[in-house]
Amino acid sequence: MRRILVVGGGYAGFYTAWKLEKTLRRDEAEIVVIDPRPYMTYQPFLPEVAAGSIEARHAAISLRSHLRRARLIHASVTRIDHSSKTVVVQPQDGDAFELGYDIIVVTAGAVTRTFPIPGVIENAIGMKHVEEAVAIRDRLLDAFDRASVLPPGPERSRLLTVAFVGGGFSGVEGFGELLSLATALLKSYPELRFSDLAFHLVEARDRILPEVTDEPGRWVVRSLEQRGAHIHLGAQLISADGGHLVLSTGEEFDAHTIVWTAGNGANPVVANRTDLPVTARGSVTVRADLRVATPEGIVPDAWAAGDDAAVPDLASPIEGALTVPNAQHAVRQAKRLAKNIVATLRGEEPTDYVHHSLGVVATLGLGKGIFQWRGIVITGFLAWVMHRGYHVLAIPTWERKVRVLLVWASAVVFGRDIISLLSVQHPRRAFLGGTRPVQERPADAEPETAGSPR
Repeated sequence: MRRILVVGGGYAGFYTAWKLEKTLRRDEAEIVVIDPRPYMTYQPFLPEVAAGSIEARHAAISLRSHLRRARLIHASVTRIDHSSKTVVVQPQDGDAFELGYDIIVVTAGAVTRTFPIPGVIENAIGMKHVEEAVAIRDRLLDAFDRASVLPPGPERSRLLTVAFVGGGFSGVEGFGELLSLATALLKSYPELRFSDLAFHLVEARDRILPEVTDEPGRWVVRSLEQRGAHIHLGAQLISADGGHLVLSTGEEFDAHTIVWTAGNGANPVVANRTDLPVTARGSVTVRADLRVATPEGIVPDAWAAGDDAAVPDLASPIEGALTVPNAQHAVRQAKRLAKNIVATLRGEEPTDYVHHSLGVVATLGLGKGIFQWRGIVITGFLAWVMHRGYHVLAIPTWERKVRVLLVWASAVVFGRDIISLLSVQHPRRAFLGGTRPVQERPADAEPETAGSPR
């Protein structure tokens, strides 16, 4: 049997393998999926995970639970050599090894793009994976607990200051949801006031949400500012050293929570460690039917889709336009890619990928959202309902849809769960503290008082 190797188990990879399993006969091909994570992250739900509106595990789709026929390898691909049809696989434990294939599907996805700004690597948190969204939520809840016992002053202000760097969809949605959570938390913390909160959104361009037109973008800015947010447009982060943010506009402030959402970068494996043709931006060059190609012709047995593929947008009136790297395209490209692979295996011709946008929808916090489709713009509660409705239908598997709906329903009655589990990031701290041997004190040492450390 021919081996179809899928590099990456994110949106495009998961849906490609899922569709291949449903379409291919068992004797037609072996499907192998390689990804370091054992799950696919449904990224549109990460802002709600950060805000505590969705249980973290419900925003992840287990690969082993849903890809029943595929062979799953939890490791990283460090090189793709299509001339020999092999990849180098690096597991978390053990030595790297080579794995051969007959057909390759490159869906490795993009990575978080960072810049050499002092303090960013040491202090910021991304928001591309479930564990990052959970860490952001726990960090905010922990900050409220710590700030509630402090008198008004610089330290309390620092703990309750949040900064998001990047005004794209993930940044604005995460910012709006976390602002909504922080505002709601004040009811449970009578020691704190609304004026203690400081939420800053920093964007290098002169507008946020480039996916919507100018006026809806300005409405989002006004809406967030009315809720107490500070929006810094045309501002670049110069330094975040020690949690002290310095902007190109001259503004400075301290922040306890810094979230980096300033866009995606090329996957290093795709950009630098393959002999497949790539663009200057590090994306695999493909034709509209998702076959990897050069100007001279098709590269046999190689396909790509998703964030690390330069897919021609046949629905755009602009010549040479590429599809936007988002979930809406990744899912549909994957389904078309799987059908095209099956077609070629059965001696048929592949079909071009064409998708007309369904519009864009974003959450800005509980009960607040924005939707735009061409000239139609809907804001407020109705747009928020549309956001939730669309994504509960879009998340794969009925099991996940039901779990998400149950969490939303329980939140209507009981509200958000406001328990921080920040300690899970250091699970051995309590264990080591309880098992540390007691040291003998010098004879002239001061006597211990109740509650003093041993």
